[in-house]
Amino acid sequence: MSPWILLRGLTRETRHWGEFPARLQHEGARVLALDLPGNGRLYRERSPASVEALAAQARAQLQRLGLAPPYRLLAMSLGAMVAVAWADAHPHEIAAAVLINTSLRPFSPFTQRLRPANYAALLRLALLPADARRWEEAVLRLTTRNAPPAVARERLLGDWVAWRRECPVSRANALRQLLAAARYRAPVRRPAVPLLVLTSARDGLVDTRCSERLAQAWQCDIARHPQAGHDLPLDDGAWVLAQIQRWLKDPAR
Repeated sequence: MSPWILLRGLTRETRHWGEFPARLQHEGARVLALDLPGNGRLYRERSPASVEALAAQARAQLQRLGLAPPYRLLAMSLGAMVAVAWADAHPHEIAAAVLINTSLRPFSPFTQRLRPANYAALLRLALLPADARRWEEAVLRLTTRNAPPAVARERLLGDWVAWRRECPVSRANALRQLLAAARYRAPVRRPAVPLLVLTSARDGLVDTRCSERLAQAWQCDIARHPQAGHDLPLDDGAWVLAQIQRWLKDPAR
């Protein structure tokens, strides 16, 4: 069975998947979450300013680990762009790909790929000094809709703050990742791999229409969560897992 390779989004690392990798592994599959250069345990590395280069470095990580393709990719946001670039350039390496709350040129305009209401907040985070706690509170506010109870929220924020202090993402790396996402242009023709698109109706960061238009253009399967925010695995990981299982069992896939 092909292993699942997990890819996170802008400035996030493997630990931000929370309990989701363990849930996925419980189904019997091997699961490996990768950090993109500049994030997590690779925070000292320089982030490439192109999605294609990010995909090349993800492939190189797996080669160094001796993990041979084919792989199944589960990726969200910027990570999903990396998955698309990977599947387009090396389709023989990808058995399947699940894309969560991504946004791609040429299918959606910039104002839908990043909601205008967030421009000021993101610029303040990117350009002005901010302590780790303030940064992570802003990220949680922007990316979740199913707010955990107060005690669980404090525990979650405490973990995120500790990870940011342990593996700080530099401002330069954050800007290079943002530049990579803004510059990337996906192929008009769908990559020759099975694709599932998952989207959140209440995504406060990326308009859900980005996923809908992508699925329409590429004629691939899509599932919509009616209440979750951008970080769909955090808001409802059980739903994500159920959609993947349903899709993998569908003979039409």
